[in-house]
Amino acid sequence: MSDPEEALLDATPNPYLQGNFAPVHEELVVDALEVIGEVPEDLDGLYVRNGPDPRYAPRGRYHWFDGDGMLHAARIRGGKVEYRNRWVRTEGFERESASRGPLWTGIIEPLGKNPRLGVHLPLKDTANTDVKFHHGKLLATWYLAGEPYAVDPRTLETLGKDTFGGKLGCNVSAHVKVDAVTDELLFFDYSPRAPFLGTGVVGPDGVLSHYTDVALPGPRMPHDMAITEHHVILMDLPLVGDPEAAKVGRHKLVFRRDWPSRFGVLPRKAPGSAIRWFEAKPCYMYHSVNAWEEGDEIVMDACRVERPQPPEAAVTRLDKMLAYLRLDARLYRYRFNLKTGRTSEAPLDDVNTEFPSMDARLVGRKSRYAYNVHITNDSTLLFDGLVKYDTERGTSETVLFGPGRHGSEAPFAPREGAMAEDDGYLVAFVTDEATRRSELAIFDARQLKSGPVARVLLPQRVPHGFHATWVPGGRLA
Repeated sequence: MSDPEEALLDATPNPYLQGNFAPVHEELVVDALEVIGEVPEDLDGLYVRNGPDPRYAPRGRYHWFDGDGMLHAARIRGGKVEYRNRWVRTEGFERESASRGPLWTGIIEPLGKNPRLGVHLPLKDTANTDVKFHHGKLLATWYLAGEPYAVDPRTLETLGKDTFGGKLGCNVSAHVKVDAVTDELLFFDYSPRAPFLGTGVVGPDGVLSHYTDVALPGPRMPHDMAITEHHVILMDLPLVGDPEAAKVGRHKLVFRRDWPSRFGVLPRKAPGSAIRWFEAKPCYMYHSVNAWEEGDEIVMDACRVERPQPPEAAVTRLDKMLAYLRLDARLYRYRFNLKTGRTSEAPLDDVNTEFPSMDARLVGRKSRYAYNVHITNDSTLLFDGLVKYDTERGTSETVLFGPGRHGSEAPFAPREGAMAEDDGYLVAFVTDEATRRSELAIFDARQLKSGPVARVLLPQRVPHGFHATWVPGGRLA
């Protein structure tokens, strides 16, 4: 990049450090909260959302993915809500705390002079991406596949790296899957070194029970996976690291439109050599919704991005970051026929939605409903509403948060004693950009268009973030 371009980039305010992307620095525990409406008495559990929140001013140019992981949680029971937030105390976080300042640059900057951690790249593993509950603990995970951090769900205290009973010998992807029937946790790992991919199973006791390598033609950048009752589904997608950029210590992605997308179906505890690959049209995929077995076929619903690479008009690195983060995704269905080896694929909607959630009791089993966030056309990634999809009827229902109001991923929270798949609530943090006031919004999943049944005003602003989970109250006991 030329010097004038560098100067322009340095002088341009980074929108991912402005407004409700700006970090907060207080860790609070507050239970006396004002409520507009009424918190349902039959809603009992914990809503937790992960996201980037840089503790120190960034060294160099900041990418939204760089910030330290911070969990924001709402404990809901008996018609009342308690809010708390805490940073995830990763190894990188603690090392910077000891130095009282930043030690790492982010993915926009050259990486060669950064300190090393136990991950594939010289980047700070921030555990800032996803959060799931398994074996009595929250797991905070990182988008580039890092070391999972165990967190106490009651206090949000970081308990340390989770080694899955001392048997973990690899990294763990951001998006793990928890089978509510078997209570197994399934994950994948990817690496710039051969064989490039692997997948594992953690038992209900929290101990790694299976791991296998999966050979790929070269290094890839998968973000998510899916599971069925008996299989894992892994992804080999044509968005790959640029080898020329890697030679000079830069992290850059290239979309190879001349390559197919490939989806690998592997029995849960089989060796990687048993995987079967199914080809599909080129695309990228950040998040799957769910998958299940149906006769000879495996059905997978996901949010498909057809054009993940920035346009040529994106000149500076900041332009490219903004372009990469502007998701353009559609709900999509794949069918992989295990008998014929054929793939069929088709869109389920033409609206830009992503960050899907569903009834976690049905992960890996046939499900009907998906709850996605509605994405705005702004230059930054903003969610201005929720969309409920009925994939059996092919219908959808949308609720918008209101002018200048943006929210977060909204996991489904079953009503106490609920049997039906959509008998429950959606829970999300929503922020008013004008007042910079955040709230917890609770929606009835069966009456989404009616708006929130309760708005719980929070004691501080909750910055925009990534993924969330719901933990039923009975599992916290």
